[in-house]
Amino acid sequence: MAFLCTLYFCNFKCKVVTLPFILNMENSKKEINSDNLPQISLFKSLIPVVILVALLAFNVIEIYGDDALSGANQFALLIGAAVAGIVGVFNKTSYKTIMEYIAKNIKSTAGAILILLMVGALAGTWLLSGIIPAMVYYGLQVLHPSIFLVACVIICSLISVSTGSSWTTSATVGIALIGIAEVLGISTGMTAGAILSGAYFGDKLSPMSDTTNLAPAMAGTDLFTHIRYMTLTTVPSILVTLIVFLIIGFTLDTSQIGDQREILDAISVSFNVTPWLFVVPVLVIVMIVKKTPPLIALLVGTLLGAVAALVFQPDLVVLVAEETAFNLNSAYKGIMNAITVDITIPTENKYLIDLFSASGMSGMLGTIWLILCAMVFGGVMEAIGALAAISRALLNLFHTTFGLFASTVASCLALNATASDQYLAIVVPGKMFSKAYRDKGLAPENLSRALEDSGTVTSVLIPYNTCGAYHSGVLGVSVADYFVYAIFNYISPFMTLIFAAFNIKIRQLKNAKA
Repeated sequence: MAFLCTLYFCNFKCKVVTLPFILNMENSKKEINSDNLPQISLFKSLIPVVILVALLAFNVIEIYGDDALSGANQFALLIGAAVAGIVGVFNKTSYKTIMEYIAKNIKSTAGAILILLMVGALAGTWLLSGIIPAMVYYGLQVLHPSIFLVACVIICSLISVSTGSSWTTSATVGIALIGIAEVLGISTGMTAGAILSGAYFGDKLSPMSDTTNLAPAMAGTDLFTHIRYMTLTTVPSILVTLIVFLIIGFTLDTSQIGDQREILDAISVSFNVTPWLFVVPVLVIVMIVKKTPPLIALLVGTLLGAVAALVFQPDLVVLVAEETAFNLNSAYKGIMNAITVDITIPTENKYLIDLFSASGMSGMLGTIWLILCAMVFGGVMEAIGALAAISRALLNLFHTTFGLFASTVASCLALNATASDQYLAIVVPGKMFSKAYRDKGLAPENLSRALEDSGTVTSVLIPYNTCGAYHSGVLGVSVADYFVYAIFNYISPFMTLIFAAFNIKIRQLKNAKA
């Protein structure tokens, strides 16, 4: 119970980023709707995209592999942005306009950057205090390997529904579940896929989610009509996901799993494991229930973790400080090291080596670097009118009802890849396709559902998208490793297309209120 209660703590995260992003997206809507964006051909719009995709593929496939995220992909994004800028200048887009859009895009990531830094800090103090090891300690006694992946989906679904935040779910319970997976010898790629499947299920259906509010606003329907209508495709998608993970769970080879008693003993030897450690996340839950601003809750959670480390793990604080005695200086240094830089708690158990390591705020700098470069590329593409041109071209591809849904899905996927941001992947197609849905006699909730089924959930599948970069950085698992296992995330677009193809529950305008 203590473990499950602690899991509920995942309350505080994505909401930190939601307000800045939504406010900036509201500004984006005005700019996208205005006549200020230049007209540009589809051919010119695709030039920077083709070059970027070629560079990213070369980096990942031929040269760096997973290490491409250490810098090569970041510079590839800047090269793509430079090419887009050159195309824009030749299309009479001023340098000043391009820089204004870049600045707007980067400004919109301020919340995400602060979150990433604080998540790194929280991970450090929660390791040093023993909170995360305690989650793993009690979790190992509850979660059997055969049902572990299904449990990950269910736990993360419940948390994200209650918080409206896939980001929060990854930052807290996600980290703990990855730790348990490492100890159990279960693939972290599988585990991350299960975590994200559950996290985005809840993110889609929670009335507190930013994207769940944004999609109906763009389409022209109300929130709860949107949620009810979205369950038609979301519930089958999560059921398929659970079935797949259940099958995987019962076919897992658990022969490599170490002796569980030995692992529990190793945790208790290194840390003072006690249920009192769960007071910290419970206090943060209370703060969130009282509607404390999430970033403040995240900071308080970090500081409470530091206090818990001083109270329950003073010897480890001295060890991390590389001092010999517990005093004011060593306490301060140990806590600051946990918050800011790499720390490692020694252990002789090979299954616990990764669990007993944290990188603090410094460990998030690579992800922040990636997000900033992605926002530069997205900003230039928006400024030169390329994003609008791509969506217009996709809108004109099909003329049937199914074609309209397919165009929406393709547009959301394209925007996630080119704008590197899920909010633009909802806003741009939402504004551009709303009239087409009305002209087809389709209720607006058809569009809002398609936006969520394709724009929200697939953002995490793009390594340089803000969501993909964030979740990969927080969970410590590359997008390439979890892509195949993020089953809910890539089934959702297909589910909405299946419903459209067979005309299942496609609501007409005259029945919009039914």
